[in-house]
Amino acid sequence: MTGFIEAGAVISLISGVISITEATKTVYDATKDAKGQPDAFRQVAARLPLVNDILQISKERVQTLDMSAQDSLRPLLQSCNKKAQDLQKLFQRVIRKDDDKWYDRYKKALGTLGKGAKVECLMEGILLDIQVLACERLTGAVTNAQMKELEEAINEMEKMPTSLPDEARSVHLTHSGSGDSVCIADQGTASFHKGSGDIYVISGGATIGPPINPTSHISIDNQSHQTNLQVGNLLKDLRETDPRLDKKRIEETKEGLIEDSYRWILENLEFQQWHNDPQSQLLWIKGDPGKGKTMLLCGIINELEKPMAETHILSYFFIEAIDLRSNTPTAVLRGLLYMLIDQQPSLCSHILKKYEHAGKALFEDKNAWVALTEIFTNILQDRSLNAYLIIDALDECIADLPKLLHFIVQTSSISSRVKWIVSSRNRPDIEEYLKMAGQKVRLCLELNAESVSTAVSAFIQHRVLRLATTKMYDDKTRDAVLEYLSLHAHNTFLWVALVCQNLEEISRWNVIKRLKEFPPGLDSLYKRMTEQIYKSDDASLCNQILALIATVYRPITLKELTSLVEMLDDIRDHLKSLRDIIGQCGSLLTIRDDTIYFVHQSARDFLFTDAFEKIFPSGIEEAHYTIYSRSLKVMSEKLHRDMYSLSAFGYPARSIEQRDPDPLAASRYSCIYWIDHLQAWNVNCSGNQRVDLQDGGAVDSFLQGKYLYWLEALSLCKSMPTGIVSITKLQSIVQRQSDASGLIELVQDARRFTMYHKGAIENILLKV
Repeated sequence: MTGFIEAGAVISLISGVISITEATKTVYDATKDAKGQPDAFRQVAARLPLVNDILQISKERVQTLDMSAQDSLRPLLQSCNKKAQDLQKLFQRVIRKDDDKWYDRYKKALGTLGKGAKVECLMEGILLDIQVLACERLTGAVTNAQMKELEEAINEMEKMPTSLPDEARSVHLTHSGSGDSVCIADQGTASFHKGSGDIYVISGGATIGPPINPTSHISIDNQSHQTNLQVGNLLKDLRETDPRLDKKRIEETKEGLIEDSYRWILENLEFQQWHNDPQSQLLWIKGDPGKGKTMLLCGIINELEKPMAETHILSYFFIEAIDLRSNTPTAVLRGLLYMLIDQQPSLCSHILKKYEHAGKALFEDKNAWVALTEIFTNILQDRSLNAYLIIDALDECIADLPKLLHFIVQTSSISSRVKWIVSSRNRPDIEEYLKMAGQKVRLCLELNAESVSTAVSAFIQHRVLRLATTKMYDDKTRDAVLEYLSLHAHNTFLWVALVCQNLEEISRWNVIKRLKEFPPGLDSLYKRMTEQIYKSDDASLCNQILALIATVYRPITLKELTSLVEMLDDIRDHLKSLRDIIGQCGSLLTIRDDTIYFVHQSARDFLFTDAFEKIFPSGIEEAHYTIYSRSLKVMSEKLHRDMYSLSAFGYPARSIEQRDPDPLAASRYSCIYWIDHLQAWNVNCSGNQRVDLQDGGAVDSFLQGKYLYWLEALSLCKSMPTGIVSITKLQSIVQRQSDASGLIELVQDARRFTMYHKGAIENILLKV
């Protein structure tokens, strides 16, 4: 009997929403041809039949659900019912056939219901509820066409200009040529621009000529609001990382930028030629590892920012090999575009049309590079653009470096108003490409040894003075350290920094006799550091950590580290102990904001060359397998339904902020990259090692038990696009397994499910 009561209650809720939306549509239809009715109400009313069609299907299907499923629908339908009632009230109070004074009535109605009850907000909420309903319990009943229409309707409501513009409205009009241009606003400010350039600002209630219909202001304001909204969404989707924050992090990691270590370049003839000669568009700064190229560019950025605030904009990007988010050509262009558009929003005109059609996929799908290069080229040709573009560490672009080099060569001479600076190590392949660039200047650090030596000397003076102060050196010790560093630095900033970092751990009375333990040359110093690690009590643990940090696809946090290294299980909640252990890794690693980085790319390079056999005794594939298997373990333990305790259906994903403490803190990396590590291991593994990929194996078990929770986690991590790519990779991996027909079918079904519902999963939480 209880089951019939539950079903009746749910059906009653559905019927109630249908009745309310039908009545709302009737109100609008009776007045839809009346003069001056608002566009927002028309667009909302046009979507009501879709809501009713899907709800009619719901009524027929709800009786086939069990009692728990029926009961789970009630909060969702109650929420939908409340929104529908508020929407009906707005239509009844605002829409009139006999006049067009809807704005005042609308404003008054929202004063009662709240500005969050604007018609487009209510309709978006209803559509999201319907989408949850269709994806949660009615899979297969709703047609593909209806699902597509539903997705389009949600996007339409999300992008719709506000239906209630701000009270203080303003109109901005740009006019050039010989005629007069007059623009009056009844509130706020307006411009009167007379052909040759005189501008008069008229504010308050002043008017010239006939009264202006207030709806014209609303139309212009709506366009402005819509553009601002589009630019905001565009920047959000374009941003993979903020180069300005990267610069700050890099400078902090290297313990600050010292002006005396870079100012020499401002007087350098090659730099001045690039800066002052209109025909010199591209400056290539090259040098060996540790010569201070990145900090040199940080200094150049600081100097270029000073005089150009009103004439030029500056966009830059730091390529970092260890991070997938910043080591590809696509990432470079996204970063440069992000800074350009953020500073000069008018440039978005070159991208909005494509973005409106594709959304974030424009920057992430298989054609992203093609789209971005076309957009970037168009922006470079924009006559309003005066800019400096700076790219650091071309050699750290891991994938498709030739594509990036070719693009730089082809575009660096497009506009005389745009100048480029790039930096890299001394590499023949980069030289081969960049020598084809016209109007370029090459600045080799090795050929400027005297200037670099002076800069390194200033850096040594700074670091030794700080050491002497903090460690309370006497004059003899201070002078001995200064002399040793000056004799053995060989114009390498990084070598000086690493030795000073090690000296900080040595008692001042032992400093002089231990100075010779630090051999000249980066590789020799790295070798000494790793030898010290192998002699320590924590040698095995440090080796595992170094192998892990060298293998991961982005820098990981301390919390993520504990989930990926078995030996750290007992101290996963003791961050101080974790920091101490990282400190035992021979100064090869550093920590910034609880995230672990290599001190320099050359340290990672050393582990993959000179120290490879010790760091990876079983090969790099085994390191990938360890990360993959530990990732499955932590996800199996940590992932569950409603990880952020939202306790509500249809929670908008864009409203979710990362929790503190974060339930996903230890598993974020694993959720995003476990399939990448599986792929890297699986490429070369032998048949008897592939038990994980058999029916009933580790992957099969994880997908059977945790797949939907994994999708929820990806949504919380704002990484659904990555997840879609990953599940496609997984399908490719398992299809090579001849004895895993069940797993192959499971992965195919999982991919189809994800592709079909990707929009809903990205936008709505608690669907699983």
